[in-house]
Amino acid sequence: MPTTALLADDEPLLRDRLRELLQKLWPELVIVAEAANGNQAAKLIAEHAPDVAFLDIKMPGQTGIEVAQGIETNARVVFVTAYDEFAVQAFEREAIDYVMKPVNEARLAQTITRVKNALAQKESPPEIAALLNLLTQSRATTTPGNASVVEKKTPLRWIRASRGDITYQIAVDEVLFFHSDDKYTIVNTANGEHVIRMALTELLESLDAEQFWQVHRGTVVNVNCVASSKRDGDGRVTLNLRGWEKPIAVSRAYSHLFKQM
Repeated sequence: MPTTALLADDEPLLRDRLRELLQKLWPELVIVAEAANGNQAAKLIAEHAPDVAFLDIKMPGQTGIEVAQGIETNARVVFVTAYDEFAVQAFEREAIDYVMKPVNEARLAQTITRVKNALAQKESPPEIAALLNLLTQSRATTTPGNASVVEKKTPLRWIRASRGDITYQIAVDEVLFFHSDDKYTIVNTANGEHVIRMALTELLESLDAEQFWQVHRGTVVNVNCVASSKRDGDGRVTLNLRGWEKPIAVSRAYSHLFKQM
């Protein structure tokens, strides 16, 4: 069976350059799909299940990292990035495959060798969640003395969320989980669903990271409400929350968080 790949980049010329270099350096690779944005990439990965996904990090819709977080197959991800030196160190620390923009032929050849070896040895893909945590540190502000400090925010204790025409004051501790709905966030409690007019990625910055864990690209759970976790034969994890009937799916990128449960 030939190795298959997906290319995702919102800049056609850069995508063309990557395709040409791959055809030159890895002629047996079959490119099964190309995407011009993150949402399209996520859909095509689910549809074609490629062995390798070359993902531009900064794309419209979902970023490359968000797409990678939602992958449920064993696709090996290679990030195509214009990020700075700090981010590159984060990639290397987590053994994530990456190439810098503009794509250099020699560097891409090294990445191809790494990917081929990983696929041949059937290595598990690196955990994207750890990379995301490291990249978050790059938002640190620099003091006059060149010391990097991260601004710490007091975690939210209450949330104002709507149901119909009524706005409710909800204690954060009562929230079972949040899930994303385009530009809005759905707040799920034992009493039902409420809506916040804020993206989940923005809300996440104000939550207590020790209490609220991201378990999927669009889902954040209150870990204090997790009653149990279940891992099936394919390694997929689902969570059972107290006060919620339906199980919550955990994406592959976050399944390691529940190894001890």
